[in-house]
Amino acid sequence: MAEKHKLDLRCPICKKEVKREDPDFPFCSERCRTIDLGNWASGAYAIPSAVSEEEERIPESAPGEDEDG
Repeated sequence: MAEKHKLDLRCPICKKEVKREDPDFPFCSERCRTIDLGNWASGAYAIPSAVSEEEERIPESAPGEDEDG
């Protein structure tokens, strides 16, 4: 019979081993969960993307806005 492959899961903040059954999974503790939330809130985590000059330009008027006022 094939043996199940045990996957070592680690807390993304402190790298301590965690189990799927742990109440704070995937973190090892509330402290690491809070640190991770702070990283998201401060912008420490970012997905890089290429921004074209067209996307970067701010339109002079909002779409559908009349020029007459």
